[in-house]
Amino acid sequence: MSSFLQVENISKSYGDKVLFQNISFNINEGDKIALIAPNGTGKSSLLKILAGVDSSDRGGEIKFMKDIKVAFLDQNSNFNPTNTLFDEVYSRMGETYEVVMRYEKAILSGDERQIEQAIAAMDAADGWSAEQKVKQVLSSMKLTRLDQPMGELSGGEAKRAAIALMLLQDADFLIMDEPTNHLDIDVIEYIESHLQKSRCTLLMVTHDRYFLDRVCNTIFELDRGELFCYRGNYSAFLEKREERYTNMQANIDKARNLLRRELEWIRSTPQARTGKARYRVNAFYDLKDKASVSLARANMTIDVATSRLGGKIIDCEDVRLKFGERTMLDDFSYKFSRYERVGVVGKNGVGKSTFLNLLTGVLLPESGKIERGETLRIGYYHQNGISFKPGQTVFDIVHDIAETVTTADGHSISATSMLNRFLFPPETLNKRVEILSGGEQRRLYLLTILMRNPNFLILDEPTNDLDILTLNVLEEYLSSFKGCLLIVSHDRYFLDKTVDHLFIFRDGGQVKDFVGQYSEYREYIKEQEMLEAREAKAAAEKAQKSVKPQNNTTPSRRKLSYKEQRELEQLETEIPALEQQKSELETALSSGELSIEELTVASAKIAELIELLEEKEMRWLELSEI
Repeated sequence: MSSFLQVENISKSYGDKVLFQNISFNINEGDKIALIAPNGTGKSSLLKILAGVDSSDRGGEIKFMKDIKVAFLDQNSNFNPTNTLFDEVYSRMGETYEVVMRYEKAILSGDERQIEQAIAAMDAADGWSAEQKVKQVLSSMKLTRLDQPMGELSGGEAKRAAIALMLLQDADFLIMDEPTNHLDIDVIEYIESHLQKSRCTLLMVTHDRYFLDRVCNTIFELDRGELFCYRGNYSAFLEKREERYTNMQANIDKARNLLRRELEWIRSTPQARTGKARYRVNAFYDLKDKASVSLARANMTIDVATSRLGGKIIDCEDVRLKFGERTMLDDFSYKFSRYERVGVVGKNGVGKSTFLNLLTGVLLPESGKIERGETLRIGYYHQNGISFKPGQTVFDIVHDIAETVTTADGHSISATSMLNRFLFPPETLNKRVEILSGGEQRRLYLLTILMRNPNFLILDEPTNDLDILTLNVLEEYLSSFKGCLLIVSHDRYFLDKTVDHLFIFRDGGQVKDFVGQYSEYREYIKEQEMLEAREAKAAAEKAQKSVKPQNNTTPSRRKLSYKEQRELEQLETEIPALEQQKSELETALSSGELSIEELTVASAKIAELIELLEEKEMRWLELSEI
């Protein structure tokens, strides 16, 4: 396997915080690697350094294999808001777009030499099909309004446009930072399938564990500023990581035992020590460093009380809402029960967030009614994230809500103690919220929701920007949550772990209740599609039989007439000859030896040949089937 990337001794720090120091690694052709680490420990920084967007501190070296093409998908893409979707993506296709622009400029100039060079470049870059290719890839990302201004795209649509742009670059090496954020499940599964089949080399950060497991064959873990490599999927990583920690702890324990003996020697009288070798004194201090290592993991702890929930939760009766001509919810009726756990799924823009806003009273229904119980206390985690004023600190955000928080066992603890449980130690309390990483902001936002002790928890895309370790803790908390749970998520693994039935949102405001996990729902959909395909095939066969003679005798195949036989023989001679002419014209067009007049004539002639070939090939097929 060829080495696509060699990284040696790169480092990154922000102020006093060291993210990683002097890390080195190698990535081979065909590797598909997921990078895992807690939020705020340098995952995105590492990807940006590799992509050339940022630089390493104190030197280091990054070597990509010569002539390989690298594409980078950042978490946030900057697009020109006034450009249309098609123009923005087309104009960012790099070398291909430049080749097409040079060709169009050459045609307008009338310069024969420029035109010849431009045609050769178009052939080499396959510029003739560039526009069609852009439309096909955008369509695969479910982006069909090509004239829509970029400034009007939703977050999910902008993410899909960024992914389409990355795919259009036909890169050998993909660097992707959270590719599944803000995407609906159908698009996630399409990208998952594409990457599984692709021969590209991949390094990505993702929290989607199904996506990770099905795409990646290697995992890099960034832990305490060091990088560790594990071959295998996510499940194998968990086992090998635990094994690594066990071995490290055994070595630390061994070092501590040795240290006790050496400590007795080092504390002995100076006279006794002067006759000893100097290397033993130096070895003592090395041993002391090894023995002082702590493997204690800073895990988030969610220990928040839930308010008592009465018998009446939220009752919806014939709820209907329209935006203009578009129906967002159509005659929806449902009574929520205690301790219910519901997942909400559906494509982007189908009305999921609108539904949440109706339940919480942010929006009022056009007709029907929504009644809420007296004991209901809703905690609504918006996908837009935390709101804060410029200059507000971590402590300010929490202290503005409450000075104390009630824990699950009924005790009250200070807000600062709860912050510490959410991995915000004392030295971070005065940090401004705007300088926190995306994951840290999400973690702080989750705390502000839970510290109000809700009994009906609504989570709108809670997995975006949270690292896998934090998601594991959140899933554990939600599994024992003593209240109602309503989750909108595109994270299939998260849904499977946290809910027991689904609201499936469809166009026209229709909502289907499916009892079971999301994986079971996908299996059900696949079975339905197979059943429909079989029924369609059976109907087609039945229709074909119905046009046969009533006596059920199979009609004998008609023989070609003498004239038709001669026509078939003639076509079998003409078609290869026309294909040869077409090939010769294509060679001439790309030779660079034709004048402008000859180019014009040849272009017209090849168009006629293609049309004639299609006509004769169609006639040949008709005669062959008789």
